[in-house]
Order: sequence, then structure tokens, then C-alpha cells
Amino acid sequence: MKNNIVLWALLLLTALPLSAQNTDLQKAVARYKKATVVTATATKTSHKDAIAKDVITKGTLTMKKPADVGITIDDGKDQLIMHGSEFTMVVKGKSHKTSSQKNPQFATFQAVFEYILKGGEGSLASLSDLTVTRQGSHIVLTITPQSDSKKERRRMLFSSFVLTIDKNTSEIKTLRMNERGGYTEYTFTGYQFK
Repeated sequence: MKNNIVLWALLLLTALPLSAQNTDLQKAVARYKKATVVTATATKTSHKDAIAKDVITKGTLTMKKPADVGITIDDGKDQLIMHGSEFTMVVKGKSHKTSSQKNPQFATFQAVFEYILKGGEGSLASLSDLTVTRQGSHIVLTITPQSDSKKERRRMLFSSFVLTIDKNTSEIKTLRMNERGGYTEYTFTGYQFK
């Protein structure tokens, strides 16, 4: 009996910080509940470890309910589009398509953005590849796609996605996609919630 009480106490103590972080996340994204369309200015930084100078380009972020997120850079030459479970990535005018059903590394990405667009309704607790932390006035969501084999890991486009949200303004500040040999980071400013 004592062992069960100790076990329950330990479980409760480890669950409280996660619960507090989820509450912070819900509060941080509550503003999206009333908005139908959210837009912002986007700045894309492409960093390659083998190249000394980063490439910086500008564009826009558009988020629409229920599950549309689009980042358009350099007059559409580069795009990252999520339309429900469908993903389109345009790099230098060349289009690549996938879905969260075919490519599981995007399933949590989709779930996180749908959660944000719903203003924090629902739960992200079942996502084992998602970590939520607080860093000052920011909530940081880190998605680390899991794979069962080395071959799958090698085929993954990204090793992790890191999303930073300002707790006070509900603005997504950055989206960083880490990849082999570098990263792509989007910085967002000038938000409009409509």
C-alpha cells in the first residue's frame, strides 16, 4: 500500500510541470480562437554549415482556419504550405508534395498547428515526439520525429522542428527546421489577427 502511495505521489509530481506548461501553451494560443485569418511578415534564413554566409529572404505567413498554414517567400519561389494533412514545399520553384499519412514526421507538425488555430482546444498530450518548455516569456515546442530504423532516419528531411510562441502576444516568433548540415528558420513580425 505504501509503495502505491509513493508511486502515485511521484506520478503526480512529474505530471504537474507538464500540466502547467500545457496551461501556459493554451493561454499563449487563446487569441487564435477568435481569429479566422492571421497574417505576418516572414523572414527566411537558410543556414548551411558548409557555406559561410546565410541566405536571407522575405515573404509572408498566412494562417486560416481550420487547418491552412502558408509561408510564401521570394514572390512564391519558396513556399511551405500545410492544407490539412497535405504538405507542399516549393524550393527554388520546384514543388515537393507529401502528407502526414504518408510521411509521419509531419503528423505532429500538423497536430500542433491545428491546435494553435483552434486556440488551444483539445490536447497534445498523446504526442510522444513533442516537448513543451518555457523560456522566459516564450513557449517553445520542439518536435523530434521518431523512426524505427536508421534507413527511415536517413530519409527524414528534418531532424526537428522548433516553434517559439510569445506567451503575451500569442505571436509565433520563429519556426526552425533543423536538417542535416544546417537549418531553415522563419522569423515572423507584424502580426494581424482578423
